[in-house]
Amino acid sequence: MRGWLLSLSLLLITSTVMASDTLLPVEQARRVSPVIGHLVAPEALRPCCAFGYDLNVRAIGVPIPVYQIGNVLTIDTLGHHHYNDSALAAVKDLIGLNDEKSGLIYTHRGGFIDIAHVRDTADNTFYIFSRIYPKLGSQWRFFYSEELGLRRIQLNAFTPPASMPQRYTLAAWLAGKIAFELAQWHEIAQWYGFQSVPGFSEEISAFSPEDLYSNLLGARLAINVILQGNAGSIDAYNKAMDKQIHQALVGLGVVSREETERMFRDVDGDWWNSKRRVPDKFLVLKRNYSLSENRFPTAVPFERSHPYQLHMPAVIDGIRLSTLGELQIYKGRDMERLPAPLDYYTSAQFPPLAEKAQAADKTQLDRMLK
Repeated sequence: MRGWLLSLSLLLITSTVMASDTLLPVEQARRVSPVIGHLVAPEALRPCCAFGYDLNVRAIGVPIPVYQIGNVLTIDTLGHHHYNDSALAAVKDLIGLNDEKSGLIYTHRGGFIDIAHVRDTADNTFYIFSRIYPKLGSQWRFFYSEELGLRRIQLNAFTPPASMPQRYTLAAWLAGKIAFELAQWHEIAQWYGFQSVPGFSEEISAFSPEDLYSNLLGARLAINVILQGNAGSIDAYNKAMDKQIHQALVGLGVVSREETERMFRDVDGDWWNSKRRVPDKFLVLKRNYSLSENRFPTAVPFERSHPYQLHMPAVIDGIRLSTLGELQIYKGRDMERLPAPLDYYTSAQFPPLAEKAQAADKTQLDRMLK
């Protein structure tokens, strides 16, 4: 009897994994497609979003009584993806000219999704792929701008596969992996004092519960876009991203605006405090400090649907991606509260930094709630 129950359990687990894999399977390129020759790096991130909705704001310590940040999107109000739509996005939003929308949306299987994080990591994946694909197999490096530390992407020398589709596949997955490492670092940098706008603390957003799941989703969607042959132009990439985001949200069980707002209300006082104002750090009460590349969404109370686990495979075609290249963080000019690395940080050194942040936040929050 026990053996029969064990077999049944294994069958159910296998069936669940197979069902999950139909949404975002680990794909490979069937052929080598054109790759865009030059892209401007997406150095800035899209201006979005503290966790919550209809958020009140204060500036220089003074509450702004009328202005509120809406934050909530629906499947029909996503607009159209625009690569590197960051520098003027806030201005275009204010005057109503932005065709691309960012905000938060709830899904039954993926929890809360931050569309800005999806778009940003997708764009980083596309950009990194365009840079590393021609250099794959060579000892080579290139730099991003500083984010507390100086961000460098390092490729290692190795003998790439003879098959060009295999090389194309490896480059796409490596690009997505490194783009997710950039997202991991961004969460750490925000907590340790990075400010994209001087004088405006970003601690409110550090390790927000939906952030890294959304980033990982963006990396996986962009990898699909690349492997399906849409990396030859910005226009092809943008159109394919529109389709991928839409399909993913439908597959994750996207809900209406009213239902998203209801879920925000249901976790008010647990995940966020609607009585606080942006940029108060503890407007956000619930955070997820896990940096895992294989992750479920942060568990939402009252949700009964089976959550969807996102994977970033460590090995593709028998080759461990971490041996091919990585993100390295070197000492920056102003590392704030972040201890400077002896040489450089890699993603292997990120978890202790997140754990330190978690312990400090718990202590501070416990004191506030006494």
